[in-house]
Amino acid sequence: MMKTYSLDEVTDSIIGKKGTPEREKFEYEIQMDLIAKAIKESRKERELTQEQLGKLVGVQKAQISRLENNASNVTIDTLLKVFRALKAKVKFHIELPNAEFNLNT
Repeated sequence: MMKTYSLDEVTDSIIGKKGTPEREKFEYEIQMDLIAKAIKESRKERELTQEQLGKLVGVQKAQISRLENNASNVTIDTLLKVFRALKAKVKFHIELPNAEFNLNT
């Protein structure tokens, strides 16, 4: 009989258990990739070119292109400008050891 493994077990085995630096990096990269894809899809849904979105945000087309391909090298300020230009609702949930914040922009 063949042994089956859950997705969590496989992920823990290949990438590392939750809380390890390897797993944190992996999850961060996935989140940044999802943000980049969401920006690209939203821009296209609004029928904007990268150049048009760049003008709305105040950056060059090349920066929008880089953002859509890898959101990990962008400032939060630029991300917020892009989301505002795309008329997106943004929510941040930040947990610190002794405090918790929810920000809506």
